Amino acid sequence: MRSKGTRGKVFLAAMLYFACTILSSCNMSEKDSGTERSKKYVAVITKSTMSQYWKTTFAGVNAAGTEYNLKVSIEGPDNEEDYETQNRMIRKAVSNHADAIVFSAVDYNATAQAIDEAARAGVKVVVIDSDVNSDLVSCRISTDNYKAGQMVGEAVLSGEEDRFNVGIVNFEKNSENGQQREKGFRDAVEGNERVTIVSSVNVNSTTEKAKAATLKMLEENPEINIIVALNEWTSLGVGYAIRDLEKAGEVRVVAFDSNVVSVGMLETGEVDALIVQNPYAMGYLGVEYAWMLTNGEKIKETNIDTTTTLITRENMYDPDNQKVLFPFD
Repeated sequence: MRSKGTRGKVFLAAMLYFACTILSSCNMSEKDSGTERSKKYVAVITKSTMSQYWKTTFAGVNAAGTEYNLKVSIEGPDNEEDYETQNRMIRKAVSNHADAIVFSAVDYNATAQAIDEAARAGVKVVVIDSDVNSDLVSCRISTDNYKAGQMVGEAVLSGEEDRFNVGIVNFEKNSENGQQREKGFRDAVEGNERVTIVSSVNVNSTTEKAKAATLKMLEENPEINIIVALNEWTSLGVGYAIRDLEKAGEVRVVAFDSNVVSVGMLETGEVDALIVQNPYAMGYLGVEYAWMLTNGEKIKETNIDTTTTLITRENMYDPDNQKVLFPFD
């Protein structure tokens, strides 16, 4: 049987061990918390978060965030027309002491003031995908949308039709990249005697709106034999309309972006060509350049063009093009 003195020593040792454990835990928490606070914070604010295009972008964002040991937040409005929510997100990022904002604008002009305010507050701004009307942006990383629109025009002109009666289904008219794509397309086909642009519409970026607009366009203009769609949502909407009307092979479709559904439509004929961007690179480079800017590094290039590829049924199974269509397989 232990003496009272022995029991007292055991009790004292236990208390000391318990106290040391608590102190150690506190010190660890303080250290971890301090490490988290020491990370640079990059707020990524995009046009939306729902499509495969943006999910691929976020994969690039997260990869760069991990590589450069950054705190990264990702958010965007529920639809690609909601500039007011984007403005609130920009101001929230500033109030949360973001070191940089990686931004894709819903509206070229309507988000400019909030971006200017952020830049004047000392936040570095990197634009990806869709531009904003601000001279205070540090770097722009995107598709060359005018050139991509010209690629659409070249794909249209490569057809064997005697006449190209074209319908254009574009998205939000205040989005700079959509307007540049349409301008590039129009310039590419201008002056070609075989081309007539029969109809052109702008719709909200939803599959349903694009499908409805396409059905109406073809009902009102049955002579249309080519449709151009200029982003992921309009591409899907046009494809579904062609499927419902059983016009695959009768109306040729040159569309933008890719996901499992649109690639399936390329296989089955509702879509004839896809202009595929590189959203992973935009996300990765956007965060990488944000890190460089917040660390005081000089940026040699302030306008960076990411790659764009024309995919058709004839070349879609090429190994390099499979990597473009399925970047994570």
